[in-house]
Amino acid sequence: MSHAEIVTIRCRTDNYAYLLRAHDRTALFDAPEAAPILEALAERGWELDQILLTHHHNDHIAGVAELVAKTGAKVTGAKADAHRLPPLDISVSPGDICEAAGLDAEVIDVSGHTVGHIAFHVAQAEAAFTGDSLMALGCGRLFEGDPAMMWDSLMRLNELPGNTLICSGHDYCAGNGAFALSVDDRNDALRQRIEATASAERPCAPATLDEERATNPFLRAAALAASLGADTPADAFAKLRSMKDHF
Repeated sequence: MSHAEIVTIRCRTDNYAYLLRAHDRTALFDAPEAAPILEALAERGWELDQILLTHHHNDHIAGVAELVAKTGAKVTGAKADAHRLPPLDISVSPGDICEAAGLDAEVIDVSGHTVGHIAFHVAQAEAAFTGDSLMALGCGRLFEGDPAMMWDSLMRLNELPGNTLICSGHDYCAGNGAFALSVDDRNDALRQRIEATASAERPCAPATLDEERATNPFLRAAALAASLGADTPADAFAKLRSMKDHF
């Protein structure tokens, strides 16, 4: 592992943005609003070099213009989504390797929440920046894609090493945890995670992929299929996503 530091920044009411620091360079993943990000940079005496965007929703890009104006940071985003992202300096596609704070970042297609949504896996930092695809104890609502698309995206992320830190875009932990318990109430690891979050021992995001595998019902679709009356893990996922939408 390269020496890298990740800083989680709470923005708006429930968004997360992330700073990645390595090689005396600083990259930002998503920009919900500028003020708390500029404050975090100033506290550390860091200059912002890059902004990497996961998808086009306003609560992930609203701070880009101000940050670019104040820092000169270069913006990276999905080529397929360029028409609805802020102006891009670097356009990337799934399978590409781009740069983030001097480290290699693999671009992964995680369409589902939106079509064209990407994640960035920075192996040297043992982290993946997943936006609103795989989230703490959950996954993003399907605004543009369908369940099969999101299931494929989650399975791509599930291939990453178990110690990968999943840096997702929101703190929906209370609602996601309540839903998870409603479908997986015998899961001791899930109960322990929810209790730790509720007692403020630590936030529930980011968490390792192994922890998500053990507690996130959407990654546990295969284990939950029988209780849901589903024939396949993909069918179980589709049923879980529909149940969560109406929870």
